[in-house]
Amino acid sequence: MSSVWTPLLLSLKVAGWATALNLVLGVAVAYGLSRWRSPLSELIDSILTLPLVLPPTVLGYYLLVLLGKRGTFGAWLHDMGIELVFTWQGAVIASTLVAFPLVLKSARAAFENVDSQFENAARVLGTSEAGVFFRVSLPLASKGIIAGVLLAFARALGEFGATLMIAGNLPGRTQTLSVAIYEAVQAGDDGSATTLVIITSVTCVAVLLIANRLVPGKSRRMEI
Repeated sequence: MSSVWTPLLLSLKVAGWATALNLVLGVAVAYGLSRWRSPLSELIDSILTLPLVLPPTVLGYYLLVLLGKRGTFGAWLHDMGIELVFTWQGAVIASTLVAFPLVLKSARAAFENVDSQFENAARVLGTSEAGVFFRVSLPLASKGIIAGVLLAFARALGEFGATLMIAGNLPGRTQTLSVAIYEAVQAGDDGSATTLVIITSVTCVAVLLIANRLVPGKSRRMEI
């Protein structure tokens, strides 16, 4: 059973960190793009959404070019004693990059659906811009943001291609659920593969059910 629980716990840790990073970065960028009226905002949105459509192996290659020992940033990090390739932190970076567009798109749509009259009313009452964001915009957009975060968690939990390229397949260190399933199938260990597949499927279905309950709720509220 340890061969099953070890990759599960590692996957949960990686997905948890990736989701936390995407919550902060995705919401901040989504809010900025939703309020910035410029043709450049759409270009930036398209670039940031690329991980949603690019093959995971392409993303993994980009990460190796950037973070490898001879990469653009990797050489500088190596000189500082920081190694990201073949570490669980590298898996976090890969999962964050792959899942980021899900938070960005959901959060941006949620912020754009917030009635600007509520924000303007808060400003008239003397509320600072930070107060408008935390007390008006963020609460009104919360359901859409939470739905995006849950989808990002499910995506990060099942990430395979980019994670395998940047973090490798080191049992107990970088072997996540999806990588463990691949290895089990390659080794002909159908029992372990089936168990891991069931665990992954049940977790992802539960997350998607929660996300689906949030999105219709937001839509019904906006139609009233």
